[in-house]
Amino acid sequence: MNKAVILVGGPSRATRFRPLSMHLPQPLFPVGGKPIIWHQIKALSEVRGLKEIILIGFFEDFVFRPFLDKCQEDFPEISFKYLREYSQLGTAGGFFHFRDQILRGSPKNIFMLYTDICSSFPLNELLAQHERHGRLGTIMVTRVARSSAHLYGCVVVDAETRLAEHYVEKPETYVSDMASTGVFVFDQDIFRFMARAMDNRADQLEAERAKESAYGRYDEGDDTNAANRLRLEQDVLRAMASEKKLSAFLCKGFWRQIKSAASAVPANALYLQQALEESGSFLAKNTGPGPEITGAVFIHPSAQVHPTARLGPNVSIHARAVVGAGVRISDSIVLDNVHIKDNAAVLHAIVGWDSRIGKWGRVEGSAVASADDIDDVTQSGVKVNSICILGEDVQVKDEVFIRNSIVLPHKDLAANKHNEIIM
Repeated sequence: MNKAVILVGGPSRATRFRPLSMHLPQPLFPVGGKPIIWHQIKALSEVRGLKEIILIGFFEDFVFRPFLDKCQEDFPEISFKYLREYSQLGTAGGFFHFRDQILRGSPKNIFMLYTDICSSFPLNELLAQHERHGRLGTIMVTRVARSSAHLYGCVVVDAETRLAEHYVEKPETYVSDMASTGVFVFDQDIFRFMARAMDNRADQLEAERAKESAYGRYDEGDDTNAANRLRLEQDVLRAMASEKKLSAFLCKGFWRQIKSAASAVPANALYLQQALEESGSFLAKNTGPGPEITGAVFIHPSAQVHPTARLGPNVSIHARAVVGAGVRISDSIVLDNVHIKDNAAVLHAIVGWDSRIGKWGRVEGSAVASADDIDDVTQSGVKVNSICILGEDVQVKDEVFIRNSIVLPHKDLAANKHNEIIM
C-alpha cells in the first residue's frame, strides 16, 4: 500500500501569485480547466497501490473541504484528508509532525509533492526506479538551462548509478543542471531519518543561542517554534545525498514551476497541449456553426461563446463566461462570470472573475519565452513585459487598451494603460 502527501502551504504564502490568490488559494486556481492541485491528484490516482492522499497546510479546514468532497466522488477508490499545521513548520516540518497519521496502515512508499508545480508527472516510472534502487528516497529532477540553474535546488547525479551525490539549494555558483522538481518518494523509514535531522537542527540552534548569548544578542522571541521547523532541502535532502541514501529520477516530460500569477498561462498551455495529444474529450472542437477553434481550447459547458469568435491556441474559458461576436482570444485564461463584449481581444492574459471587457477593448500581454520571464514583475522599478493580468471585478471600458499590466481587483479602467501595476 502506498500513500501521498501534497504540501499546500497557507494564506501567507503565494504572494507572487497575487492578485489571483486574493480570491482563492493558489492550489485551487484553475489551469488546463482544473485546479492546479487536481492534476497532481489525477496523476497520483493512477499510481499502483495508492490508497490515500493527504493535504498538509495551514489554511483553515473549510478551504479545501468542497474540493476534497468532489475528489472523493471523482476518485472513490482513494481516501482524502486535510491536516492543518498549527504554525509554519517548514517544508518538511508538517510532514514530520503528522507522521503517525501518514504511517497509519503501514504504507510501503510515501510520495511527497509541492503544489506549485505543473508536470507530466511520470509517477509510476518514478516509483519503479525507487523500488529498484532501494534507497531511502528518490527525487524527481529535470534538466534546466545552465544560466537559470541557480534558481533551483540542484542535484549532482551519478550518470550510471542515478545516485544523488550532492544537493545544494539555490547555489550561488554553478553546481549542476539537474534541478529538483518538488516531487519525491520515500520509504517509511524516512521519519527515522527526519527525527535525526531534527536532533541535529536542535543542536545547531542551541549552539547558535550560546554564541549569541555570549555577545549579549540573544532574544528568545527570535526563534519561537524554531526547534519544530524542519527544512526538507537544507536539513533532509542534503544529508540524504551526503549519506548516499537518495537516488534521482530524470523527468523526460514537461515540468515548470507555478510561482507567479503570470506562470499560470504557460502551465495552462502545457496541460491543454497534453490533453490534445491524448485526445482529451473535454476540449472544444470545430463543429458546425460555432466558434473557430485553433489548437487546444477548453470551454466550460455553462459558458456562452458567439459563433463568430476565434479561440486558441491554449485558451481556457470558465463557468458562465460570455464571449461576444468577433472576439479573439489566444494563450489566455478567462475565469468565471467574465463578459467579453463584441470585437474585443484577449491575448497572453488572465481575466479575473466577474470582470468586463468593453467593445473593441484589448487586453494583451507578452508571450512567455522561458521560465525566467515570469518570475519578476518589475525590473529597476519598471514593470517588465509579461502576461497581462486583471484581478477580480475589473471593468475595462469600450475601446480601452490594457497592455503588459497587472490590475488589482475592483478597478474601472477608462483610459489606456501600458506596463503599469494598477493598485
